[in-house]
Amino acid sequence: MAKPIILLLAALSILYTASPANAATTSSPSSSAIDFIEASCSATLYPALCVQSLSRYATSIQRNRSQLIQTAFSVSLDEAKSTKTMFANKLNGVKPRGMAVVKDCLEQIDDAVDQLRESIEELKNIGQAKGIGQDLRFHISNAQTWTSAALTDLSTCTDAVAGEASDGGLETSVRARVDGVAQVTSNALALLNKFGTEL
Repeated sequence: MAKPIILLLAALSILYTASPANAATTSSPSSSAIDFIEASCSATLYPALCVQSLSRYATSIQRNRSQLIQTAFSVSLDEAKSTKTMFANKLNGVKPRGMAVVKDCLEQIDDAVDQLRESIEELKNIGQAKGIGQDLRFHISNAQTWTSAALTDLSTCTDAVAGEASDGGLETSVRARVDGVAQVTSNALALLNKFGTEL
């Protein structure tokens, strides 16, 4: 039992810091890598989305748990940042009634972006943690806390638009986009939680 743990920790020590877009390569991923992603994603609430969002990075993930988790969080952060930019650009076209909702959502998404960045920093700390004691569990717990806070902010955003009258499709577009971010974030947290239970 100790040997797999040591291997997992060794893998975590080399977590890459590049965004998923930079992690993708042109070579074809092995079926083993895809199988690994599919098996790992089965522990998430949105397994099909998990596989779809991570399989394009299968060549860099291979069967490496740390790469899988780091990539999942990077995908989540990229989606949150993209959504934040979309809402910032949407402010000019929103009617007065919807303006407060979009601004509130923008603040919540901004907070979620910061919290996901903190989670990724904790993943780096996990890679530097020694042994399998309290230090490692402390960083895992911190990453879980930051990610849960990001999910709460995303939920607050979608709750804010619930029941709003249609404003050029405001409610539909906001909910669909933010729900997408929440789902990939939920998947990233599930993958991290699974790692934590295996220690």
